[in-house]
Amino acid sequence: MPKTHFGFQEVDTAEKTPKVAEVFHSVAQRYDLMNDLMSLGLHRLWKRFAIHAGLFRPNQRVLDLAGGTGDLTQLIYPLILPEGEIIMGDINNSMLGIGRDRLLDKGLIKNVHCLQLNAESLPFPANTFDRIIMGFGLRNVTHQGQALHSIHRVLKPGGLAIILEFSKPVLPGLKPLYDAYSFKWLPQLGEWFAEDKASYQYLAESIRMHPSQESLKTMMQQAGFENVQYHNLAGGIVAVHKGYKS
Repeated sequence: MPKTHFGFQEVDTAEKTPKVAEVFHSVAQRYDLMNDLMSLGLHRLWKRFAIHAGLFRPNQRVLDLAGGTGDLTQLIYPLILPEGEIIMGDINNSMLGIGRDRLLDKGLIKNVHCLQLNAESLPFPANTFDRIIMGFGLRNVTHQGQALHSIHRVLKPGGLAIILEFSKPVLPGLKPLYDAYSFKWLPQLGEWFAEDKASYQYLAESIRMHPSQESLKTMMQQAGFENVQYHNLAGGIVAVHKGYKS
């Protein structure tokens, strides 16, 4: 049976999706708190940068993939008014439920939909969306190239895909500090604040296994995207990739 990685472990490809699901079922209730602790709040700036790079406009149709607890959907929503539509999709029903409840609490009801779906096989016709954004989700996908092809298929001609994801440090001297933080302090934070050291160990490992900036750029080009560019944030710890469908 074909193999893939789950963090640093090698597993059968059929095992990865349920294993990732277990991680996010476990961390869902403390996900936003842990994001703030792990990034010292910087994840909020990274998300705003990604949205700025996405060039969202009124009346667009948007897909927020790996929408999680709804952060990106909440920020995008006012940009696509008055007649825009946004679908927040996530493969994990625990995360999606939290995101849906938060949208309802904020009164974000008109033209907002929540769907449980798999990025590898998006259940939409070709040429459906003006913008597709995926924040911190691609590294957890089993077949990343397949997901990129699926995203390209449902994007409209002229549409833009934005991938916000952890990447490889490029700032001199940053990597050893980042490694020490990731493998010593990140799991410890998980144990202290979420009572789940193992899930945060996986998250640290999954970041290391994710393709580099140039590798992801090549993967997007192979999926059919054109004019693919990326921007490094926080010395390359995070990168925003974007590409157009012709």
